[in-house]
Amino acid sequence: MIVRVWGARGSLAAPGPATVGYGGNTSCVEVELTDGTTIILDAGSGIRELGLRLAARPPGRVDLLLTHLHLDHVEGLGFFQPLWTPGWELHVWGPPSATTRLRARVARYLSPPLFPVDLSEAAADVSFEDVPREPWRIGEALVEAQPVEHPGPTLGYRIEEAGRTLVYIPDHDPYLTAAIDDEPEWISGWALAAGADLLLHDSQYTEEEYLTHLGWGHASIAHTVAFAKTAGVGRLVLFHHDPMRTDDDLEAHHDRARELVGDGQAPPLIAREGLEIALD
Repeated sequence: MIVRVWGARGSLAAPGPATVGYGGNTSCVEVELTDGTTIILDAGSGIRELGLRLAARPPGRVDLLLTHLHLDHVEGLGFFQPLWTPGWELHVWGPPSATTRLRARVARYLSPPLFPVDLSEAAADVSFEDVPREPWRIGEALVEAQPVEHPGPTLGYRIEEAGRTLVYIPDHDPYLTAAIDDEPEWISGWALAAGADLLLHDSQYTEEEYLTHLGWGHASIAHTVAFAKTAGVGRLVLFHHDPMRTDDDLEAHHDRARELVGDGQAPPLIAREGLEIALD
């Protein structure tokens, strides 16, 4: 399993000279399974560049897993080249709604006046599915989705293949309704992340910023590290960087995470565009 980061920002794309090191595109992660299957996690602005790379190969199947429908996680879908190319088969999975089907919710964005072309004009074969309640298979991987603490219906994903596990929870406040010393079962997302080899997790705020953003649905760096420790993950990757955070700010954020992790555990990584991790 190979994990590639195409966008790691949260809330709003943040291009410019101050963010060139880690990138300014919003959430998009590619997962390449050992059998060649492609899974994409979220369709933030980073999916545009990924789509150009995919379009250079013969058309095939791609599965897109949406954590939720906030704009920073779907804004790149209209610029995803395979969507507009005949021969591609795009399966879009997302959180269920009691009132509106997933296709209709995505089409609100991919239609005038918000977007010049209607979703119905896509040349690819596109299907939309609510995520199942039980784990399901994509290629050789077992995929599981569970709701996590964030405003609006929001999912985290767990992908297991050949004895390796990736967990992706980009928007999450695990301790909004739980204390750090609570039993793990009471902590949002714990069951999904437990024992994962690699965890990409929301780390948008500093500890001071979190105090003025309670209820916004994002984690402080201290909460992110505490969650990863409680879940017993092999390695943590800091994700969903605040759009105001410069490259220098992110270096300081990373230093704080390393300090909190301490000795005896794998040092955390920080997501940047172009980061590639092989789980082998």
